[in-house]
Amino acid sequence: MKLIKSAIWSKIKPKKLKTKLILFILALVLFQVGIIGVLSINLISEITEEQIGRRALKVSQTVSLIPEIRDQLIIGDPNRRIQAIAERIRITTGAQFIVIGDHEGRRYSHPIKERLGKFMVGGDNKPALEEGKSYVSKAVGTLGPSIRGKVPIFDQNGKVIGIVSVGYLLENMNTIINRYQYKLLMFIPLLVLIGTVVAIIIANRFKKAILGLEPDEIAWLLQERTATLETVREGIIAVDSNGLITTINKTAFQNIGLDPNRDVVGKPIQEILPQTEMLDILKSGESHFDRELVMDDQELIVNRIPIVSNGKVSGVVASFRRKDELDRVAKRLSQVEKYSELLRIQTHEYSNKLYTISGLIQIGHHQKAIDLISSETSGYQFVINFLMEVLPDPVLAGVLLGKYSQAKELNVDLRIDPNSSMVDIPKHISRERVVTILGNMLDNAFEAVRDLDESARKVNLSMTDLGNDLIFEFDDSGSGVKEQDYERIFEKGYSTKPDQGYGMGLYLVDRALKQLDGSISVSTSDLGGAAFTVIIPKNKRSSNGADTSTDC
Repeated sequence: MKLIKSAIWSKIKPKKLKTKLILFILALVLFQVGIIGVLSINLISEITEEQIGRRALKVSQTVSLIPEIRDQLIIGDPNRRIQAIAERIRITTGAQFIVIGDHEGRRYSHPIKERLGKFMVGGDNKPALEEGKSYVSKAVGTLGPSIRGKVPIFDQNGKVIGIVSVGYLLENMNTIINRYQYKLLMFIPLLVLIGTVVAIIIANRFKKAILGLEPDEIAWLLQERTATLETVREGIIAVDSNGLITTINKTAFQNIGLDPNRDVVGKPIQEILPQTEMLDILKSGESHFDRELVMDDQELIVNRIPIVSNGKVSGVVASFRRKDELDRVAKRLSQVEKYSELLRIQTHEYSNKLYTISGLIQIGHHQKAIDLISSETSGYQFVINFLMEVLPDPVLAGVLLGKYSQAKELNVDLRIDPNSSMVDIPKHISRERVVTILGNMLDNAFEAVRDLDESARKVNLSMTDLGNDLIFEFDDSGSGVKEQDYERIFEKGYSTKPDQGYGMGLYLVDRALKQLDGSISVSTSDLGGAAFTVIIPKNKRSSNGADTSTDC
């Protein structure tokens, strides 16, 4: 049965692409023939008009040089000799009209005798009569639209005494053009026939050039490559319906620890990735997004997408990226969210103050409103001036100012040691990591005192840049940290609180400090809660003297 289907398919299959190519090429030929035909027709029309215009101008010039016509114009042509001469020439040359007029444009000849003595129409005599120019014009006269050759008639002194207008009607000219167009149309069937033969030859050669592949097979290859290109910045592995590797890029070799010189294309995916789930997707057809995979102590985030052709899964593309790269992006987003939250808190706080000031003004307590404004202004201005003096770095000062606003919103007494100094921060120290440390440590301190009475919510911060290290000390009046938990509090997800959503702050702090070659210690605070000391060395500690951090 399979052999019969294969034989039938082999007879039908080649005709599909071949037919499409022939039709496409024929359409292209017809399009080109149409364009050329239109251009040719326009060209014929332009050439015909130009030739007829030149003929009219030549006849006009010949008539204008006849001495008898010139003499009769001077004496007023009492015997209508001009009409006889003009009509004889008109019949001989085949022109539709030869009109001769005096210097005012009054007719002395015309194919219709009743119009003799009347003025010429069309409005195109001025250049000839006034400027003595010879030219070709297209205008509408008493006989209809026409192409005219206009030539002035001069006397012996060179003065313009009349005009000759020889014209051919456009209606007659169109008849000539249509005759040429008909001849042109006779060649179209021949061109189509030649196009058909050429299309068949091209289709056969093209079929051979693509190794006999049909559109369905080409579409499958295109879908696979398209899916690969969509994730080209990540590690990529693609397999076919049999689980054999068809595509792998350099990043994939690096991320999964393979020898880049090893030939893995065509090998079963199980030999390269024994723990792969790509074979499961071949069966289920379901996509996997943001799955974690650990290989050689390297955490990867993996996306697996099936390639569907004709309703069937014909392959799978897996893309993966190192988790630490995504963590860097997540940190940046986290900082943006924190800045946004701080702005929201500050907006909310100032809204309340504004409502209070508005109420005091409305009830007539103007002095109290002024006092409240003064206290708020002086308080924040003092903090701003203080921070800019002891911490001139705008990014770090902005974080602390935001945390100061957050503390006021939470009714936490945040005090910064007036003897603090943090002006000597080396350029190689990442401000983003310091922001992570300051932000999470203060958030942790605020959380530690949130359940206390408002009068007992106290957090102290001390900073110093003296010596070879940057030192930050955080003290809170919370319940503190048990000695047995000193190590575990820096583990990812660990928290002394039963609520979910905690356990990330100190983990991020510890990770940022490792990247800065810093350290953190915990003890009991004089306020009764926890005391954290963060130390960041000013000098790089890598073995080769270079900064080995991987974050931005």
